[in-house]
Amino acid sequence: MAIRIGDDAPDFTATTTEGTIHFHEWVGDKWAILFSHPKDFTPVCTTELGYMARLKPEFDKRNTKIIGLSADPVTDHERWLGDIKETQGYAVNYPLIGDPDLSIAKLYDMIHPNATGGKRTAAENATVRSVFVIGPDKKVKAMIVYPMSTGRNFDEVLRLLDSVQLTARHAVATPVNWKPGQDVIIPASVSDEDAKKKYPQGFKTHKPYLRTVRQPQ
Repeated sequence: MAIRIGDDAPDFTATTTEGTIHFHEWVGDKWAILFSHPKDFTPVCTTELGYMARLKPEFDKRNTKIIGLSADPVTDHERWLGDIKETQGYAVNYPLIGDPDLSIAKLYDMIHPNATGGKRTAAENATVRSVFVIGPDKKVKAMIVYPMSTGRNFDEVLRLLDSVQLTARHAVATPVNWKPGQDVIIPASVSDEDAKKKYPQGFKTHKPYLRTVRQPQ
């Protein structure tokens, strides 16, 4: 089953490094970032897991939980965590899901449905480097997939989360390379008349279809 933006994030029960979780219950009324890894003791993923531990306070500020997944058993995860702390300088401070049978990877359309939990090719593993942004309503708000050779930019995931949360609160869109505090776009679905009511301080019309305004709080 393909996962698309706007779909319900599939629910599941899984064993993690912090015990068994029921995913939707674990998310609760918060936002969540689910990011996946094809295998334990891999170099790129080791750097990513450490960096996410470093960034966790930033996600906490945004009412967002983070959770990793690796297609290996939790017993392997527990041995890997020591390497991550030693090499990256940060101990993993969020749950890491064990998915040795690939059931969650398949549920989230991260791997070929016929893949098995045994030996897999690099091509089969490639898409198990996905990032899902999930809202409190348990719907998928955004997705990113990276190749195995490229470490993910989790600063960009944080920026993406800021945009998605802002646009969930206000009828705005964010322009290219937007960062918090910068001007935002008034969608074409909002008429000039409604925009004047909503933004009495004024807005800038670059083209009839491109209007910008100071970021609402």
